[in-house]
Amino acid sequence: MAWLYKLSLALVIIGAINWLLVGLFQWDLVTALFGGEVMRQSSLFSRIVYTLVGLGGIYLIPSLLRDREKVTSEQH
Repeated sequence: MAWLYKLSLALVIIGAINWLLVGLFQWDLVTALFGGEVMRQSSLFSRIVYTLVGLGGIYLIPSLLRDREKVTSEQH
């Protein structure tokens, strides 16, 4: 189950970084990769929320790496 947790955390971080890009630049990375209109028009409040979600995702990156190190050390 550790792999499922890591995968879920990685997806959350990727999604949060995408929202950060939307919040700061109104640019959607996922849409750029898979097709569609990459520029989003959002209200200032929406952009603030997207940016905060993105910053939360960046904050979680060390958790993903720490969990990986913890699992690696437990296996040895």
